[in-house]
Amino acid sequence: MTTTLLRADTRADLAAALTPTRLAGRQVAFVPTMGALHDGHLALMRHARELVGPDGALVVSIFVNPLQFGPNEDLDRYPRTLDADLDACAGAGVDVVFTPDVAEVYPNGVPFASDAADVTVDPGPLARILEGASRPGHFRGVLTVVAKLFGLVRPDVAVFGQKDYQQLALLRRMAADLCLGIEVVGAETVREPDGLALSSRNRFLDADQRAEAMVLSRALLAAQEDATRGAAAALGAARAALRTTHLVDVDYLEITDPDLGPTPESGAARMLIAARVGSTRLIDNVALDLGAATEGGS
Repeated sequence: MTTTLLRADTRADLAAALTPTRLAGRQVAFVPTMGALHDGHLALMRHARELVGPDGALVVSIFVNPLQFGPNEDLDRYPRTLDADLDACAGAGVDVVFTPDVAEVYPNGVPFASDAADVTVDPGPLARILEGASRPGHFRGVLTVVAKLFGLVRPDVAVFGQKDYQQLALLRRMAADLCLGIEVVGAETVREPDGLALSSRNRFLDADQRAEAMVLSRALLAAQEDATRGAAAALGAARAALRTTHLVDVDYLEITDPDLGPTPESGAARMLIAARVGSTRLIDNVALDLGAATEGGS
């Protein structure tokens, strides 16, 4: 769209920045982030650019959303690196960066209480399992802020990482169920050379914790290798890998169908894991192709 990165701090700035694109009838791609950008985010931006081409507009938001953090979570600790993030966006060919403050997104105040007067998005029963069981209210906060951002940016397509697989599934459901007319695309998880999924929280790991955190991806890889023998074998392989460390506290390790439904007997599935390494909570997941369990198999 442009050769110069435009920064929009307000709704009015954002609307003005996107007016030429809309008048020209060109597509808008959107990548919402909370900043602390890394190569995983840049991969999302590249994917988004491919979807709308050089003439479309690529919009990135940088907003640490307080509504998705619980009372004992790391809102204050979450890294904020705006200057570096803006440089990264410029280098990635982003057209517009939306950097609102809390008052711009929540002009009536952040509706932390479930009975607050402000309208929020109820994510439904899929938000009460896995991450939702461990972080009550988290997905209400995620879907509410993304719905607001969708309304402000009005993209044709939005790109999210598969690392946050449950979030991706819920956002797809929201876009479909609320008839938003926005295509929600999932991009492959970007990993370090040793397999650890890229995350803004990885910077909180010390050297020993960083080495131990690799067990998450090792467990998922072990599950993939044994998936042809069925779900029980895949779970067993992952649990065996996790038993090689005592520094990783596993929150959950589960297999679902691709839509987060019950574990299928065979075929496409997803294994999801969450664990705490020291004080840092990490999540990851992989696709599985389950074979039917054989008689006498584990």
